[in-house]
Amino acid sequence: MLCWGNARDGQLGIGVERHPVFEPRNCHVFSRRGLIEVACGGQHTLFLLHDGSVYTCGFNGCRQLGHNKDGSFPELVGALDTQKITMVSCGWAHSMAVNEQGQVFAWGAGDRGQLGLGTAENAVRIPRLVKRLCDHSISQVMCGNQHCIALSRDGQLFTWGQNTNGQLGLGKGEPSKLSPHPLKSLAGIPLAQITAGGDHSFALSLSGAVFGWGKNRAGQLGLNDKQDRAVPCHVKFLRSQKVVYISCGDEHTAALTKDGGLFTFGDGSWGQLGHGSTNNELLPRRVLELMGTEVSQVACGRHHTLALVPSSSMVYAFGCNSQGQLGTGILGDARSPFPIKTSFLSGNLQRETKQYMVIKIICGGDHSFLLYSNEQNSINPVDFRVINISKSLSPINYERLNSWRLKLMYNTDSSVANDIVIQLSSAACWNASFLDQSDDTHFKTNPKIPGIDLNSVRVLFECLSKPAFSGLLEQASTSFESLLIPQLPRSPPDVEAMRIYLILSEYPALQDSKNYIRLTIPLAMAILRLDTNPSKVLDNWWCFVDGNVFTRMVDTYKSIVVFMLTGGKTLLVPVFYDNYFLATLQLLEKLHKVNLKANHVEYSHFYIPDVTSLVDIQEDYLKWFLSKAEIKVGSSPSQSDFPSVNLCAFPFILNAQAKTTMLQTDAELQMQMAVSGANLHNVFMLLTLEPHLARNPYLVLHVRRNHLVSDTLRELTMYTDVDLKKPLKVIFDGEEAVDAGGVTKEFFLLLLKELMDPVYGMFTHYKDSNLLWFSDTCFVEQNWFHLIGVICGLAI
Repeated sequence: MLCWGNARDGQLGIGVERHPVFEPRNCHVFSRRGLIEVACGGQHTLFLLHDGSVYTCGFNGCRQLGHNKDGSFPELVGALDTQKITMVSCGWAHSMAVNEQGQVFAWGAGDRGQLGLGTAENAVRIPRLVKRLCDHSISQVMCGNQHCIALSRDGQLFTWGQNTNGQLGLGKGEPSKLSPHPLKSLAGIPLAQITAGGDHSFALSLSGAVFGWGKNRAGQLGLNDKQDRAVPCHVKFLRSQKVVYISCGDEHTAALTKDGGLFTFGDGSWGQLGHGSTNNELLPRRVLELMGTEVSQVACGRHHTLALVPSSSMVYAFGCNSQGQLGTGILGDARSPFPIKTSFLSGNLQRETKQYMVIKIICGGDHSFLLYSNEQNSINPVDFRVINISKSLSPINYERLNSWRLKLMYNTDSSVANDIVIQLSSAACWNASFLDQSDDTHFKTNPKIPGIDLNSVRVLFECLSKPAFSGLLEQASTSFESLLIPQLPRSPPDVEAMRIYLILSEYPALQDSKNYIRLTIPLAMAILRLDTNPSKVLDNWWCFVDGNVFTRMVDTYKSIVVFMLTGGKTLLVPVFYDNYFLATLQLLEKLHKVNLKANHVEYSHFYIPDVTSLVDIQEDYLKWFLSKAEIKVGSSPSQSDFPSVNLCAFPFILNAQAKTTMLQTDAELQMQMAVSGANLHNVFMLLTLEPHLARNPYLVLHVRRNHLVSDTLRELTMYTDVDLKKPLKVIFDGEEAVDAGGVTKEFFLLLLKELMDPVYGMFTHYKDSNLLWFSDTCFVEQNWFHLIGVICGLAI
């Protein structure tokens, strides 16, 4: 291990040095002892060994070392002897550790609640368990100056400590918190990493979405302004950059991309952004001097930054150097990346020279560390661009399913089942699974690309449906029913949080009628609850899914309609029945609108033929019409008189037979209303002694046989649309026959025959199908086509 920088309080582990250490110096304290992690606070340091033991050194004014020694050299934190620690983190004057069970221990300064113990103690020497997090398995914990942020394995985020700048992300006006509080505004997003700066915080999703909040005085949030944020805000500039790692300084931030690019932003007053100046940057800006090389690690101290280029084993430093924290061996700050002074060799030199390679770089406060190894050792260099599975949330895959299956078989402890339910009911865990890795597609997740491989989803669910996994299948269904689906939000925080809707749609149990009430319809309700924008995103994704997937969804909800019309009524009280039935039809309507754009299936595929035998279409239409009429005049129909669900409001599910019945019913209703309206008007005219204003309750056409088309056109132009709804009577000039229906029938036959005469050129006859259609070239005025429509309407 190499160390350099401020050693005034013993934080380098090499004893107290009055003067800064300007060049990397070897520290042999942990030689051959399996040092795996170093965490730097403001003036103290934590060291984690492979056996899970923790050593500390440095300033101990707030008991942040966890022991009573002077801190000049690393000393064991004896209170953690019984724990196997897997992760450590430091704030300015407090310390955190996570054991292999995911429990969190805290000690040091707690006056701002940064220890999460529920109290505001100035100094806590013995590490204490953060009880508020005991129900969660924590995979990451990161410390800012006086606040903390933690990520659980099921994707939940917790924050606590000082909140003067909104660094807890809990909303405007929220006070500091003495114990962990859930940060729900990022719920469902599959997070890969969390990190904290002085008074700001960041969260990074698996597909490269960056969210920042807290202090923004120097633009360290990358949002193109200097306003603090009390809730997580999406750093849109970085969305397309494939960001895989973030590091925070006191007031600056660095983002590492998958291709090895480095972006920095925020405070640049010491040159810590590496742009050759001391300007602040409000938007992420790429470090140009490192372009052309791949950076695999980046670490931010208080006012300085380190970056590792693995191809040459070169570590570059830039920023403040007042305490020698750059390790360049020279005085003065560096505004651009400058190589630190080491004797490491890149492998291009002669083999007889002893070779070393950099394992990891760490910095914090005003001091820095570098872990290295002989190239002959089996230790591989850390690449921050590769996700550390042990410190991320748990994706759901075959290996995990099989592990859970065995645990359920051989372990009767209820806590095991509870842990499985927690992860199965986590939208974040599901959203983290099945990422489409081909051509880094998941990094392109947007309102048109979900970024997941639905074939992998299908394969996993097929495995879950096998008899060997029957117990786990029931656990999954229970988790979905009681926890996951009811908690799906109206407005997901990001498109990555919406993958769950596509994943759940592949769940085979949804197609089982036993699960219609408990799973399938509640999922439809959750989809319909979505706000406008996320609802449109889901529509877009459905447009691009495989046709078979879409067809299966349509068939499932069509089956539910039949189920609800047959046996469903007996399973639900009337209020729930109406809500469930309406949700099913509305989801089909949503799918139908998607299909109009995507053309996944023929429009006739939405027809439900059984409807005509299960529902009286005529009665259903009348009830729907009357309910609409009541709503139009402002009164609400009685639930007992007019049920809230009418199939005629969803005509796309009705076949030709049902629609014919509906149109005939509508025609009869319109005719009766027109006649009634005319009769009512006539009665009123009689009462007002103005009989000359009476209206004919019939639509009467006076025509001549030898001028049938022109007379009909003339007569129809004299009537309003309301008149056209009245019963038709035809009178041929010079004939005394009373129209009891026969004259009207003859009229239609003669008129249509004449209109279709090739002389007019209105129609083209297709011999192959023996059908007629409107001609592209005709010799009549446009209103003749309107006449055809009116005539057809009158005939129907």
